[in-house]
Amino acid sequence: MLPQSTPADRFAAHALLSCAFRPFFLLAAWTAVIDLALWAGFLAAGLPLPSVPGGPVVWHVHELVFGFGLAAITGFLLTAVPEFTGAASCSARTTLTLLALWIAARIAFATSGLIGLLPAALLELAAVLLLAAIAAPPLLRDPTHRHRGFVALLGALVVALAGFHFDGLRGVYPMRWLHASVDLIMVLVLLALGRISTRIVNEGLDLLRAAGHDPGDPYRAPPPRRNLAISAICAYSVVQWLSPGSPIAGWLALSAAAGILNILNDWHRGRVLLGRWVAMLYAVHLFMAAGYCALGLSHLAGIGTASGGLHLLTIGAMSLAVFASMSIAGRIHAGWPLDERPWLPVAALMLVAAAVLRAAAGFGAPGQTGLIHASATLWIVAFVTWAVHFHPVLTRPRPDGRTDCGDYEPPETQA
Repeated sequence: MLPQSTPADRFAAHALLSCAFRPFFLLAAWTAVIDLALWAGFLAAGLPLPSVPGGPVVWHVHELVFGFGLAAITGFLLTAVPEFTGAASCSARTTLTLLALWIAARIAFATSGLIGLLPAALLELAAVLLLAAIAAPPLLRDPTHRHRGFVALLGALVVALAGFHFDGLRGVYPMRWLHASVDLIMVLVLLALGRISTRIVNEGLDLLRAAGHDPGDPYRAPPPRRNLAISAICAYSVVQWLSPGSPIAGWLALSAAAGILNILNDWHRGRVLLGRWVAMLYAVHLFMAAGYCALGLSHLAGIGTASGGLHLLTIGAMSLAVFASMSIAGRIHAGWPLDERPWLPVAALMLVAAAVLRAAAGFGAPGQTGLIHASATLWIVAFVTWAVHFHPVLTRPRPDGRTDCGDYEPPETQA
Protein backbone atom coordinates (compact mmCIF):
# COMPACT_ATOMS: atom_id res chain seq x y z
CA MET A 1 0.00 0.00 0.00
CA LEU A 2 1.27 3.48 -0.90
CA PRO A 3 1.85 5.79 2.07
CA GLN A 4 -0.91 8.32 2.58
CA SER A 5 0.06 11.98 2.46
CA THR A 6 -0.74 13.94 5.58
CA PRO A 7 -2.30 17.43 5.68
CA ALA A 8 1.14 18.75 6.68
CA ASP A 9 2.69 17.12 3.59
CA ARG A 10 0.04 18.60 1.33
CA PHE A 11 0.47 22.03 2.86
CA ALA A 12 4.26 21.83 2.44
CA ALA A 13 3.72 20.99 -1.24
CA HIS A 14 1.61 24.12 -1.84
CA ALA A 15 2.97 26.56 -4.44
CA LEU A 16 3.19 29.24 -1.74
CA LEU A 17 6.00 27.28 -0.09
CA SER A 18 7.82 26.28 -3.27
CA CYS A 19 10.12 29.29 -2.87
CA ALA A 20 10.88 31.10 0.38
CA PHE A 21 10.27 34.56 -1.07
CA ARG A 22 6.61 33.80 -1.77
CA PRO A 23 5.24 33.70 1.81
CA PHE A 24 7.74 36.21 3.17
CA PHE A 25 6.99 38.84 0.54
CA LEU A 26 3.26 38.51 1.21
CA LEU A 27 3.87 38.70 4.95
CA ALA A 28 6.02 41.80 4.51
CA ALA A 29 3.25 43.57 2.59
CA TRP A 30 0.47 42.67 5.02
CA THR A 31 2.69 43.45 8.02
CA ALA A 32 3.26 46.92 6.58
CA VAL A 33 -0.50 47.38 6.31
CA ILE A 34 -1.39 46.05 9.76
CA ASP A 35 1.39 47.79 11.65
CA LEU A 36 0.73 51.20 10.08
CA ALA A 37 -3.02 50.80 10.59
CA LEU A 38 -2.46 50.08 14.29
CA TRP A 39 -0.04 53.00 14.58
CA ALA A 40 -2.41 55.37 12.81
CA GLY A 41 -5.25 54.25 15.07
CA PHE A 42 -3.09 54.92 18.12
CA LEU A 43 -2.15 58.41 16.92
CA ALA A 44 -5.61 59.38 15.69
CA ALA A 45 -7.87 57.90 18.34
CA GLY A 46 -5.65 56.61 21.12
CA LEU A 47 -6.42 53.00 20.28
CA PRO A 48 -4.28 50.67 22.39
CA LEU A 49 -1.07 49.21 21.02
CA PRO A 50 0.71 46.11 22.30
CA SER A 51 2.37 46.86 25.61
CA VAL A 52 6.11 46.34 25.17
CA PRO A 53 9.21 47.45 27.10
CA GLY A 54 10.04 50.97 25.94
CA GLY A 55 6.49 51.93 25.00
CA PRO A 56 4.57 52.56 21.77
CA VAL A 57 7.39 54.20 19.76
CA VAL A 58 9.67 51.24 20.43
CA TRP A 59 6.95 48.84 19.27
CA HIS A 60 6.41 50.92 16.12
CA VAL A 61 10.06 51.11 15.10
CA HIS A 62 10.83 47.53 16.14
CA GLU A 63 8.00 46.10 14.05
CA LEU A 64 8.95 48.29 11.09
CA VAL A 65 12.51 46.92 11.25
CA PHE A 66 12.19 43.35 12.56
CA GLY A 67 8.63 42.67 11.41
CA PHE A 68 8.19 44.27 7.99
CA GLY A 69 11.92 44.67 7.28
CA LEU A 70 13.04 41.23 8.42
CA ALA A 71 10.29 39.50 6.43
CA ALA A 72 11.40 41.28 3.26
CA ILE A 73 15.09 40.63 4.00
CA THR A 74 14.43 36.92 4.56
CA GLY A 75 12.51 36.59 1.31
CA PHE A 76 15.18 38.51 -0.61
CA LEU A 77 18.21 36.64 0.77
CA LEU A 78 16.69 33.18 0.38
CA THR A 79 16.07 34.04 -3.27
CA ALA A 80 19.27 35.96 -3.96
CA VAL A 81 21.75 33.53 -2.37
CA PRO A 82 20.89 30.61 -4.71
CA GLU A 83 20.99 33.03 -7.66
CA PHE A 84 24.36 34.48 -6.61
CA THR A 85 26.06 31.20 -5.70
CA GLY A 86 24.22 28.40 -7.49
CA ALA A 87 23.28 26.83 -4.13
CA ALA A 88 20.05 24.90 -3.77
CA SER A 89 16.96 26.77 -2.64
CA CYS A 90 15.84 26.02 0.90
CA SER A 91 13.20 23.35 1.31
CA ALA A 92 9.55 23.90 2.09
CA ARG A 93 10.07 22.55 5.60
CA THR A 94 12.92 25.01 6.22
CA THR A 95 10.71 27.81 4.95
CA LEU A 96 7.95 26.66 7.31
CA THR A 97 10.39 26.69 10.23
CA LEU A 98 11.45 30.25 9.44
CA LEU A 99 7.82 31.29 9.06
CA ALA A 100 6.91 29.72 12.39
CA LEU A 101 9.78 31.51 14.14
CA TRP A 102 8.92 34.86 12.55
CA ILE A 103 5.22 34.60 13.40
CA ALA A 104 5.87 33.34 16.93
CA ALA A 105 8.31 36.21 17.47
CA ARG A 106 5.68 38.74 16.39
CA ILE A 107 3.20 37.26 18.89
CA ALA A 108 5.79 37.03 21.67
CA PHE A 109 6.90 40.64 21.23
CA ALA A 110 3.31 41.90 21.07
CA THR A 111 2.55 40.13 24.36
CA SER A 112 5.90 40.88 26.03
CA GLY A 113 4.16 43.25 28.43
CA LEU A 114 2.40 40.18 29.85
CA ILE A 115 4.88 37.32 29.42
CA GLY A 116 8.14 39.26 29.54
CA LEU A 117 10.65 40.00 26.81
CA LEU A 118 12.70 36.80 27.01
CA PRO A 119 10.46 34.64 24.73
CA ALA A 120 10.52 37.32 22.02
CA ALA A 121 14.30 37.67 22.38
CA LEU A 122 14.87 33.94 21.96
CA LEU A 123 12.48 33.59 19.02
CA GLU A 124 13.74 36.62 17.12
CA LEU A 125 17.36 35.67 17.60
CA ALA A 126 16.57 32.10 16.53
CA ALA A 127 14.94 33.41 13.33
CA VAL A 128 17.89 35.63 12.39
CA LEU A 129 20.46 32.99 13.34
CA LEU A 130 18.67 30.36 11.25
CA LEU A 131 18.56 32.77 8.31
CA ALA A 132 22.29 33.36 8.74
CA ALA A 133 22.97 29.61 9.01
CA ILE A 134 21.17 29.07 5.70
CA ALA A 135 22.58 32.03 3.78
CA ALA A 136 26.14 32.37 5.08
CA PRO A 137 27.78 29.04 4.08
CA PRO A 138 27.16 29.32 0.30
CA LEU A 139 28.11 33.00 0.36
CA LEU A 140 31.37 32.22 2.15
CA ARG A 141 32.14 29.32 -0.22
CA ASP A 142 31.59 31.46 -3.31
CA PRO A 143 35.03 31.70 -4.99
CA THR A 144 34.36 35.23 -6.29
CA HIS A 145 34.05 36.61 -2.71
CA ARG A 146 31.64 39.22 -4.14
CA HIS A 147 28.81 38.67 -1.71
CA ARG A 148 30.47 38.34 1.69
CA GLY A 149 29.15 41.74 2.70
CA PHE A 150 25.76 40.10 3.23
CA VAL A 151 27.34 37.74 5.79
CA ALA A 152 28.86 40.61 7.73
CA LEU A 153 25.53 42.40 7.61
CA LEU A 154 23.65 39.41 9.01
CA GLY A 155 26.17 39.20 11.83
CA ALA A 156 25.69 42.89 12.59
CA LEU A 157 21.90 42.44 12.63
CA VAL A 158 22.28 39.62 15.16
CA VAL A 159 24.38 41.92 17.36
CA ALA A 160 21.89 44.79 17.06
CA LEU A 161 18.94 42.52 17.83
CA ALA A 162 20.74 40.97 20.81
CA GLY A 163 21.65 44.45 22.07
CA PHE A 164 18.05 45.60 21.74
CA HIS A 165 16.75 42.72 23.83
CA PHE A 166 19.60 42.93 26.33
CA ASP A 167 18.77 46.56 27.02
CA GLY A 168 15.05 45.79 27.14
CA LEU A 169 15.54 42.94 29.62
CA ARG A 170 17.55 45.14 31.98
CA GLY A 171 15.13 48.06 31.79
CA VAL A 172 17.25 50.36 29.58
CA TYR A 173 15.54 52.27 26.78
CA PRO A 174 16.59 50.24 23.70
CA MET A 175 15.97 52.72 20.87
CA ARG A 176 19.68 53.19 20.07
CA TRP A 177 19.80 49.61 18.76
CA LEU A 178 16.80 50.21 16.52
CA HIS A 179 18.43 53.32 15.05
CA ALA A 180 21.56 51.26 14.38
CA SER A 181 19.38 48.58 12.76
CA VAL A 182 17.93 51.19 10.39
CA ASP A 183 21.49 52.03 9.32
CA LEU A 184 22.21 48.33 8.76
CA ILE A 185 19.15 48.05 6.56
CA MET A 186 20.38 51.03 4.54
CA VAL A 187 23.64 49.13 4.02
CA LEU A 188 21.69 46.06 2.93
CA VAL A 189 19.71 48.19 0.49
CA LEU A 190 22.92 49.49 -1.08
CA LEU A 191 24.36 45.98 -1.32
CA ALA A 192 21.18 44.58 -2.85
CA LEU A 193 20.57 47.45 -5.25
CA GLY A 194 24.14 47.18 -6.47
CA ARG A 195 23.12 43.77 -7.87
CA ILE A 196 19.58 44.63 -8.92
CA SER A 197 20.47 47.94 -10.57
CA THR A 198 23.05 46.31 -12.85
CA ARG A 199 20.33 44.23 -14.43
CA ILE A 200 17.58 46.86 -14.44
CA VAL A 201 19.69 49.76 -15.76
CA ASN A 202 21.24 47.61 -18.49
CA GLU A 203 17.84 46.37 -19.59
CA GLY A 204 16.78 50.02 -19.88
CA LEU A 205 19.90 50.79 -21.90
CA ASP A 206 19.18 47.84 -24.20
CA LEU A 207 15.70 49.25 -24.88
CA LEU A 208 17.25 52.60 -25.81
CA ARG A 209 19.70 50.90 -28.17
CA ALA A 210 16.85 48.96 -29.77
CA ALA A 211 15.09 52.29 -30.36
CA GLY A 212 18.13 53.65 -32.18
CA HIS A 213 19.73 55.67 -29.38
CA ASP A 214 23.33 55.47 -28.18
CA PRO A 215 23.33 55.47 -24.34
CA GLY A 216 27.00 54.50 -24.11
CA ASP A 217 28.69 51.51 -22.57
CA PRO A 218 26.87 48.94 -20.40
CA TYR A 219 26.30 50.04 -16.83
CA ARG A 220 28.39 48.53 -14.05
CA ALA A 221 27.72 49.27 -10.40
CA PRO A 222 31.19 50.45 -9.30
CA PRO A 223 32.12 48.82 -5.95
CA PRO A 224 34.40 51.68 -4.79
CA ARG A 225 31.56 54.20 -4.87
CA ARG A 226 29.21 51.84 -3.05
CA ASN A 227 31.83 50.81 -0.50
CA LEU A 228 32.62 54.45 0.27
CA ALA A 229 28.95 55.18 0.98
CA ILE A 230 28.62 52.02 3.09
CA SER A 231 31.72 52.93 5.11
CA ALA A 232 30.32 56.39 5.81
CA ILE A 233 26.97 54.96 6.95
CA CYS A 234 28.71 52.47 9.25
CA ALA A 235 30.95 55.17 10.72
CA TYR A 236 27.93 57.40 11.32
CA SER A 237 26.03 54.54 12.97
CA VAL A 238 28.87 53.74 15.37
CA VAL A 239 29.45 57.37 16.38
CA GLN A 240 25.71 58.02 16.71
CA TRP A 241 25.39 54.94 18.93
CA LEU A 242 28.26 56.11 21.14
CA SER A 243 27.49 59.85 21.13
CA PRO A 244 23.97 60.60 19.87
CA GLY A 245 23.59 63.92 18.10
CA SER A 246 27.28 64.84 18.29
CA PRO A 247 28.89 67.10 15.65
CA ILE A 248 31.07 64.21 14.49
CA ALA A 249 27.95 62.15 13.85
CA GLY A 250 26.53 65.11 11.94
CA TRP A 251 29.54 65.39 9.62
CA LEU A 252 29.54 61.63 9.06
CA ALA A 253 25.85 61.73 8.16
CA LEU A 254 26.56 64.42 5.57
CA SER A 255 29.45 62.35 4.20
CA ALA A 256 27.11 59.36 3.93
CA ALA A 257 24.65 61.50 1.96
CA ALA A 258 27.43 62.62 -0.38
CA GLY A 259 28.63 59.05 -0.84
CA ILE A 260 25.14 57.83 -1.73
CA LEU A 261 24.66 60.61 -4.30
CA ASN A 262 28.07 59.74 -5.74
CA ILE A 263 26.77 56.24 -6.55
CA LEU A 264 24.25 57.80 -8.93
CA ASN A 265 26.85 59.50 -11.12
CA ASP A 266 27.02 56.46 -13.40
CA TRP A 267 23.22 56.28 -13.68
CA HIS A 268 22.94 59.51 -15.65
CA ARG A 269 22.36 58.10 -19.13
CA GLY A 270 19.54 60.35 -20.25
CA ARG A 271 16.24 58.68 -20.98
CA VAL A 272 17.06 55.50 -19.09
CA LEU A 273 16.09 57.33 -15.89
CA LEU A 274 12.53 57.70 -17.18
CA GLY A 275 11.82 53.97 -17.04
CA ARG A 276 9.66 52.96 -14.08
CA TRP A 277 12.11 50.45 -12.64
CA VAL A 278 15.21 52.61 -12.97
CA ALA A 279 13.34 55.65 -11.62
CA MET A 280 12.15 53.66 -8.62
CA LEU A 281 15.65 52.46 -7.71
CA TYR A 282 17.05 55.93 -8.34
CA ALA A 283 14.48 57.40 -5.94
CA VAL A 284 15.57 54.95 -3.23
CA HIS A 285 19.07 56.45 -3.34
CA LEU A 286 17.68 60.00 -3.33
CA PHE A 287 15.56 59.33 -0.23
CA MET A 288 18.50 57.70 1.52
CA ALA A 289 20.79 60.64 0.74
CA ALA A 290 18.11 63.11 1.83
CA GLY A 291 17.61 61.20 5.07
CA TYR A 292 21.28 61.30 6.04
CA CYS A 293 21.55 64.92 4.93
CA ALA A 294 18.61 65.80 7.20
CA LEU A 295 20.18 63.91 10.10
CA GLY A 296 23.48 65.69 9.57
CA LEU A 297 21.90 69.15 9.49
CA SER A 298 19.87 68.31 12.58
CA HIS A 299 22.98 67.23 14.53
CA LEU A 300 25.17 70.10 13.36
CA ALA A 301 22.89 73.12 13.15
CA GLY A 302 19.57 72.15 14.68
CA ILE A 303 17.95 72.50 11.25
CA GLY A 304 14.90 70.29 11.08
CA THR A 305 14.66 67.25 13.31
CA ALA A 306 16.16 63.78 13.46
CA SER A 307 12.61 62.42 13.12
CA GLY A 308 12.30 63.89 9.63
CA GLY A 309 15.58 62.30 8.56
CA LEU A 310 14.70 58.92 10.03
CA HIS A 311 11.35 58.89 8.24
CA LEU A 312 13.05 59.70 4.94
CA LEU A 313 15.18 56.60 5.54
CA THR A 314 12.36 54.30 6.64
CA ILE A 315 9.13 55.43 4.99
CA GLY A 316 11.15 56.61 1.97
CA ALA A 317 14.26 54.60 1.14
CA MET A 318 13.43 51.39 3.01
CA SER A 319 9.80 51.03 1.97
CA LEU A 320 10.45 51.95 -1.67
CA ALA A 321 13.43 49.55 -1.82
CA VAL A 322 11.30 46.74 -0.41
CA PHE A 323 8.44 47.57 -2.78
CA ALA A 324 10.72 47.64 -5.83
CA SER A 325 12.69 44.51 -4.87
CA MET A 326 9.55 42.51 -4.13
CA SER A 327 7.96 43.72 -7.37
CA ILE A 328 10.98 42.63 -9.41
CA ALA A 329 12.01 39.40 -7.67
CA GLY A 330 8.43 38.44 -6.82
CA ARG A 331 7.56 38.29 -10.54
CA ILE A 332 10.66 36.98 -12.30
CA HIS A 333 11.40 34.25 -9.74
CA ALA A 334 7.77 33.11 -9.85
CA GLY A 335 8.08 32.65 -13.62
CA TRP A 336 6.37 35.87 -14.75
CA PRO A 337 7.66 38.87 -16.70
CA LEU A 338 7.85 42.20 -14.91
CA ASP A 339 4.47 43.85 -14.37
CA GLU A 340 4.14 46.83 -16.73
CA ARG A 341 0.58 47.82 -15.73
CA PRO A 342 -0.18 51.35 -14.48
CA TRP A 343 -1.09 50.32 -10.94
CA LEU A 344 2.54 49.68 -9.99
CA PRO A 345 4.03 53.16 -10.58
CA VAL A 346 0.89 54.65 -9.03
CA ALA A 347 1.47 52.61 -5.85
CA ALA A 348 5.16 53.56 -5.89
CA LEU A 349 4.22 57.23 -6.14
CA MET A 350 1.95 56.74 -3.11
CA LEU A 351 4.99 55.58 -1.14
CA VAL A 352 6.97 58.57 -2.37
CA ALA A 353 4.17 60.91 -1.27
CA ALA A 354 3.86 59.09 2.07
CA ALA A 355 7.56 59.61 2.75
CA VAL A 356 7.48 63.29 1.79
CA LEU A 357 4.40 64.00 3.93
CA ARG A 358 5.74 62.11 6.95
CA ALA A 359 9.11 63.81 6.69
CA ALA A 360 7.40 67.19 6.41
CA ALA A 361 5.53 66.43 9.64
CA GLY A 362 8.83 65.46 11.25
CA PHE A 363 10.32 68.78 10.17
CA GLY A 364 7.48 70.66 11.89
CA ALA A 365 5.37 71.65 8.88
CA PRO A 366 1.91 73.09 9.65
CA GLY A 367 -0.87 70.56 10.05
CA GLN A 368 1.39 67.82 11.37
CA THR A 369 -1.47 65.56 12.45
CA GLY A 370 -3.11 65.67 9.05
CA LEU A 371 0.21 65.03 7.31
CA ILE A 372 0.88 61.97 9.46
CA HIS A 373 -2.59 60.53 8.82
CA ALA A 374 -2.32 61.18 5.07
CA SER A 375 1.11 59.53 5.01
CA ALA A 376 -0.14 56.43 6.83
CA THR A 377 -3.15 56.17 4.51
CA LEU A 378 -1.00 56.33 1.38
CA TRP A 379 1.43 53.73 2.77
CA ILE A 380 -1.42 51.37 3.65
CA VAL A 381 -3.15 51.74 0.27
CA ALA A 382 0.14 51.19 -1.59
CA PHE A 383 0.93 47.92 0.17
CA VAL A 384 -2.67 46.66 0.06
CA THR A 385 -2.58 47.29 -3.69
CA TRP A 386 0.70 45.38 -3.98
CA ALA A 387 -0.58 42.44 -1.91
CA VAL A 388 -3.80 42.16 -3.93
CA HIS A 389 -1.97 42.17 -7.27
CA PHE A 390 0.78 39.80 -6.15
CA HIS A 391 -1.38 37.31 -4.25
CA PRO A 392 -2.18 35.20 -7.34
CA VAL A 393 1.43 35.43 -8.54
CA LEU A 394 2.86 34.15 -5.25
CA THR A 395 0.24 31.54 -4.35
CA ARG A 396 -0.06 29.75 -7.69
CA PRO A 397 2.37 27.50 -9.56
CA ARG A 398 4.68 29.00 -12.17
CA PRO A 399 2.92 29.47 -15.51
CA ASP A 400 5.85 27.84 -17.36
CA GLY A 401 5.39 24.55 -15.52
CA ARG A 402 8.73 24.73 -13.71
CA THR A 403 8.94 24.05 -9.99
CA ASP A 404 12.19 25.91 -9.24
CA CYS A 405 12.80 29.52 -8.20
CA GLY A 406 14.86 30.53 -11.21
CA ASP A 407 14.47 33.58 -13.41
CA TYR A 408 11.65 34.13 -15.83
CA GLU A 409 12.54 33.10 -19.37
CA PRO A 410 10.66 34.55 -22.34
CA PRO A 411 8.83 31.82 -24.33
CA GLU A 412 11.07 32.31 -27.37
CA THR A 413 14.19 31.43 -25.31
CA GLN A 414 12.74 28.31 -23.72
CA ALA A 415 13.79 24.95 -25.15
